[in-house]
Amino acid sequence: MIGSRVAVRHAERVAFPENLLAGDEKVVKHLHPHWLTVFVPTVLFILVVGIASFLVAVIPDGDAQDILRIVVLALALIVLILLVVVPVLRWRTTHYVITSHRVMVRFGILSRHGKDIGLSRITDVSYTQSLWDRIIGAGTLTIESAGEGPPQVFANIPNSDDTQQLINHLVEQDEQDRARDSAQYVGEAYRDLGDDDEARPRRR
Repeated sequence: MIGSRVAVRHAERVAFPENLLAGDEKVVKHLHPHWLTVFVPTVLFILVVGIASFLVAVIPDGDAQDILRIVVLALALIVLILLVVVPVLRWRTTHYVITSHRVMVRFGILSRHGKDIGLSRITDVSYTQSLWDRIIGAGTLTIESAGEGPPQVFANIPNSDDTQQLINHLVEQDEQDRARDSAQYVGEAYRDLGDDDEARPRRR
């Protein structure tokens, strides 16, 4: 895998539980799905509130006025919960976290689900962008890993090209760190063997 030269900057403000991280693990990037994911719910919120307000205002006076207003407001509330609140919560509770050790995915409003992909297991990272994705700065990220079954596909990733390069860089950096630690371990083992040989009494 060819790594790109990407400056790794640790996230300054990360709303993510630190107890999920290992002792020496650092969050490099923390993402939610692209903001356009909540654009439609935001427009629907404005429309529903506007229509509900209009209907409440034009209901004629009479004995049924209060009941009709309650019905309109109740229907508006149900629509807002289903088409606005739930999508926004789903967006807010979906986390794509890239750390110095792994790629973490967490999602779910009431029940939580998660997936961790260790950097040492990642074999390929790619992204795809439609014309619309290029305009809004999003894309679909695909991560292949050894022994993990089919590739993991994550849609609506902000700046998917930069994210792909960042993961590639971290994977290359992780490989170099492991190689250096392995070489250091072998070197220390040889030194220990040499010290043991020198400490043994020589036979005359």
